[in-house]
Amino acid sequence: MTTTRTLLAAAALGLALGLAATGPSRAGRDQFVVDLVNEPSSLDPQVQWNPDSYYVYRNIFDNLVTRDDKGALAPEIATAWKQVSDTEMEFTLRDDVTFHDGQKLTAEDVVFSVKRIIDPKFGSPQLGQFNKIVDAAATGPNTVKLVTDGAYPALLAQLVKLSIVPKHVVEAVGKDAFNLKPVGSGPYVFQEWKRGVAVTLKRNDAYWGRKAPFPTAVFRAVPDASTRVANLQAGSSDLGVSLDSDLAAQLKNSPKAKPLSVLTERVAYLRLNPSKPPFDKADIRRAVAMAIDKQGLVDGILGGYDKPVPEMLTPAHFGWVEAIEAPAYDPKTAKQIIESAGAAAKQEIELSTAPVFDQRIVQAVQQMLAEVGLNVKINMSDMASYLKRAQSGPENTPALSYGRWSCACQDADGVLFPLIHQSSGWSAYRNPVADKLLEAARATLNQDNRMAAYKQVHEIVAKDVPLIPLYQSAIIYGGAKALVWQPTPNESMFLNRMDWKD
Repeated sequence: MTTTRTLLAAAALGLALGLAATGPSRAGRDQFVVDLVNEPSSLDPQVQWNPDSYYVYRNIFDNLVTRDDKGALAPEIATAWKQVSDTEMEFTLRDDVTFHDGQKLTAEDVVFSVKRIIDPKFGSPQLGQFNKIVDAAATGPNTVKLVTDGAYPALLAQLVKLSIVPKHVVEAVGKDAFNLKPVGSGPYVFQEWKRGVAVTLKRNDAYWGRKAPFPTAVFRAVPDASTRVANLQAGSSDLGVSLDSDLAAQLKNSPKAKPLSVLTERVAYLRLNPSKPPFDKADIRRAVAMAIDKQGLVDGILGGYDKPVPEMLTPAHFGWVEAIEAPAYDPKTAKQIIESAGAAAKQEIELSTAPVFDQRIVQAVQQMLAEVGLNVKINMSDMASYLKRAQSGPENTPALSYGRWSCACQDADGVLFPLIHQSSGWSAYRNPVADKLLEAARATLNQDNRMAAYKQVHEIVAKDVPLIPLYQSAIIYGGAKALVWQPTPNESMFLNRMDWKD
């Protein structure tokens, strides 16, 4: 019988060739073309934050704070901040920032942006990242105070993702219209969104910060990864996202393109829904964990770029705990557990996925689970549909899904709270003990107490298996030879931090 490792090696050799995508070609250095996997599902930064949306809108908007290229917290709209009390933090804002319509960005815009995203009626999928904030108020022309429900140590880490939207525009046009024609204060101005084709941005020559080197940026939807590589090699694109190790190898000797990679803070994982059979039985969930050869996935498919992890964090996160013992790879025992479960383990199990994910991994997981006796069928849907189901709670969440999670905050609160706590739409798990630990960890400024709580959460996940951490994801881009850019672990694509090499 063909072994899983043999199948993995075969998968690593397989490559589908595609034709170059049609669309605008790079016009010298005036136009920068980025090939995404999908078109954005939203350009309103508070409505969605999947990678293809984030890559685009992060260049239209400024955030309250940011991270520099080394990962340290850095000023953006806020130039300084101070902890006034355990529950209050005050921010000093820049006074020289204007939105793309020419109106000045004020403290009231910051307050509006915070209150908008924490309003449950607004329904932001980012709510779990910000719901510790209970109030925001302008305390002066250029100062804003945020109030949290108890001490909130992850506040600054989460605010890295808080984009500032113009109150006057959003209130005038409404949520839907703003999404179609967003107005920000960032280094690029929205110009056009041709649905299914491309989003075009124009450089903001009046930007307060570092100016971008590209007069125009075009973000195209190119679902096929081999086509993204072909476009780079043909010179019709300047940057392609989400390449695998096989495709990256094609670029190493290319005269026009090169691979760019970094280990990210993103964790690839399987999410099991304990409310749905057969995963309502903990022993079957553990059997799934024992059936997955993480090292085999990394070595056999991913070219060694990625790194297996035993917990839902990476060493880049606060909350990473050494020596967490996840279920070890043991397909023999897994098969025995499945066989002893009888009919309960024989039903068809949906494995939900989307095109943005590496389908070689999804298929390898399906094969591994088949080898221990589970009947797994892959269900591919577009990213928007996948995300909608993933955020819909236990009743509508698939029994099994493959995903990759990044909070872009480098703090355990941004990963474990939304994926585990019952208040989050992303969570299909119900465990009062884990909930209390997560609540305690986000409600104290004592770092030792936070680490102790997260250690217990990791241990609960390892034992009860609502999630199976697989590996710390490396992200591989393809870039034009002349492009100067170092990808960062938080996967932010700041066009104004790039340049051309002469």
